[in-house]
Amino acid sequence: MQLTAPATRRTATRDADGMAVASFILGLLGLLVLNLFLGPIAIALAGVALWRGTTRRGRAYLGLGLGVADLVVLVAFMQMDNTVSWSF
Repeated sequence: MQLTAPATRRTATRDADGMAVASFILGLLGLLVLNLFLGPIAIALAGVALWRGTTRRGRAYLGLGLGVADLVVLVAFMQMDNTVSWSF
């Protein structure tokens, strides 16, 4: 007995597109706050969206780049402060 409708190609593409947008937003937000958590999540979402064949490839690549930038910013601030966290 199946409780939900089977996933169609259209649903899978829409889900992948949503993941691409979410990775972009989380990567952008991660530059400001919680980059230790939001950066890897943005990278993972972008990777899954690209693997599933999103139609928003540019947004997924931006999310991937911003996720990596989140981690680079974190490492740069950690090197300047000599701490695990950073603040302005």
